[in-house]
Amino acid sequence: MLLLQFVVSKVAVRACFLGFVCGCGLLLSFGGSSWQHFGWYLCSLSIFHYSEYLVTAVINPKSLSLDSFLLNHSVEYKLAAMSSWVEFTIEKLLFPGLKQITWLSFFGLLMVLVGELLRKAAMLTAGSNFNHIVQNEKAETHRLVTTGIYSWSRHPSYVGWFYWSIGTQIILCNPICVVGYTLASWRFFRERIEEEEMTLIQFFGEDYEHYKKRIPTRLPFIKGAKLEP
Repeated sequence: MLLLQFVVSKVAVRACFLGFVCGCGLLLSFGGSSWQHFGWYLCSLSIFHYSEYLVTAVINPKSLSLDSFLLNHSVEYKLAAMSSWVEFTIEKLLFPGLKQITWLSFFGLLMVLVGELLRKAAMLTAGSNFNHIVQNEKAETHRLVTTGIYSWSRHPSYVGWFYWSIGTQIILCNPICVVGYTLASWRFFRERIEEEEMTLIQFFGEDYEHYKKRIPTRLPFIKGAKLEP
C-alpha cells in the first residue's frame, strides 16, 4: 500500500508540473505578452508529455510507468530542449523581430497539432501492441497492425513525433534548432526504425516483409531495415 501511494504521488507530481507548465503557456498565449509564441510552445510541450501517459494508460496499462510521461526520454532530449530555450532567449534579446513572425509560428503550431494527432492515432490504433520501448521478445498478445493509420504509414507514431519536434522549433522561430532538430530526429528515427523492423521481421516473418513492401515509412529518405534478396 505504501509503495502504491508512493507511485501515485510521483504521478501526481509530474501531472501537476505539466499542468502548471500548460497554465503558464496559456497565460503567455492570451495575456498580450511578446512571449506569446513561447506560450504556444509550452502548451504543446506539456500536452504532448501528459497525453503520452494518458493514452498509454488507456491502451496498454500493463506497460504504464513513470517513464510513460517521456520526461526522462534521454540526456540528448533534455539537452535539445534546453538548447531551444537558450536560442529563443538569446535571439529574442538580440533580434526581437525574428520572434514575432506570427504566420511562421502558426505554421509550426499546425505542424505540432498534425504531428500530435498522427502519433495519438497510431497509439490508439495499435492498442496494447504499442509500447514506448522496442520489444525484443514476442508476447502472445502481439499482433501485426496494418489497418487504419498503419495502412498509410508503417511507423505513423514516429512520423507524428518527427514533425511535432520540428514544429516546436518553427513555433519558436529558432532557425538553428530547426536544422538541428531535423537532423537529430531524422538520425534517431532512422536507427530506431531499422532496429524495430529487424525485430518485427523476426516476430511476423513474411507477413511483415509483405507489409513493408506495400507501405512506406512516410519519413523522408528512411526505408527501414533491408530485406534479404
